This record gives sequence, C-alpha cells and structure tokens, in this order.
Amino acid sequence: MHLIMANKLYSSWSMRPWLVMKSVGLEFEETVVALKQPDTKQRIGEFTPSGRVPVLIDGDMVVWESVAIISVLSDMFPDLPIWPQGDIKARAHAKAISLEMHAGFQALRQICPMNLGKRFATPPLSEELKADIARLEEIWRDTRQRFGGEGGYLFGDFSAADAMYAPVVTRLDTYQLPVGEDTREYMDTVLNNPLFLEWKAQAFAEPWTIEAYEAGHTVVEDLRAS
Repeated sequence: MHLIMANKLYSSWSMRPWLVMKSVGLEFEETVVALKQPDTKQRIGEFTPSGRVPVLIDGDMVVWESVAIISVLSDMFPDLPIWPQGDIKARAHAKAISLEMHAGFQALRQICPMNLGKRFATPPLSEELKADIARLEEIWRDTRQRFGGEGGYLFGDFSAADAMYAPVVTRLDTYQLPVGEDTREYMDTVLNNPLFLEWKAQAFAEPWTIEAYEAGHTVVEDLRAS
C-alpha cells in the first residue's frame, strides 16, 4: 500500500489515515507532496484526478478522502482494531463523532489552521469559535465517560476516532485555546502518543515553510527552532 500525503507540518487530513495505519501495524510506502509549490498540482495529479491528498493506492485501487480511506481499511482488515471492538454501540458512536468532525467545526478550522511548528497567541474568541470548542469538549467528555473505561483515549484504546480528532487536539494546543482540565488531560494523552510524536518529528524535519499557514497570528514560540 502507498499513502500519498501533504506536508506533515500542516496537513490535518493526511495525519488521520497515517495514524490509523500505523496504530494497527499496517506496512505502507509514503510520499509527501508539498503544498503550494509550482509542481504541486501536477504531482498530485499523478496519483488521483481529485487533485487532493491524502490518497491511498493499493494495486489498481485508488482511494481519496481521509474518511473513505479509513473506511476502506476497516473493510479490508475487519479483524484489526481500527474502530472500537466488540460493542456495536461504541463503533456506531465512534463513526458518528468522526463524521461530525469531518463535516463540522468550520470556525475552528478557518481561524486556527493546523501548524505543528508554532505556538500562537490565543486568537479572539468569536461566538462561532467558542461554540466549536464547547462542542468538542462535550463530545470528548461524553465519549470518554460512556466508552473510555480505564484507558486514556476516547474508547479506552486508540482508535480511528482519536485519529480523526488528533489534528484538532493540536489546534487547541497550538493556539492555546481555553479548555477544561479533562479536555487537557485527553489532549496530553494524544500529544504524547508515540506515533503522533513520530509524525511530529518528521514534520519538523521537512524543509518547507508555507507562508499562507504562518501569517495572521502572533507567534509565541517557534517550536522547530527550539
């Protein structure tokens, strides 16, 4: 299998299937196509007509869109713990909150784009942004109370649901957004996950800086330089 992704420093959608595949031990080749370069469109077009990454290629099968990739992987490997195992209610809940992530939280996405290399000052908290943060906290708190058990993740053990929300965790941290203690606890669990730390180290080693994802916010700390 071959996973084509965008810059690891900035690409939230690429992170999601990568974390899932790594977490269940799947072997795959990976290619990073840097965004906003003169040849970006051409390079992505070599893999998919959609013009977007991530893309999963397995033989003559080409799958784009993070949620579709995770869904196909679950179909291909039903015995692997991609989604919560055993409890259909837990799996249903995991898929519902993952699709809510895919479709929602527009204010958070627009105001706070993913950037692993910086820590920014907290932006003005619009009503829309505060509503997104409140909904995130509600989802995480309710899910962990109902399904988390003794584990630190949403369903106890790491699953695709945590992978879907991992980039959001980084946004809350990068922009120092106000959250409750239980939310911070979950964030720290994700941020200290060895696979996330592997992704982050690779992101820091990338040679590209994209100004479109750097401008417009007050830098408190340059993490790549520290």
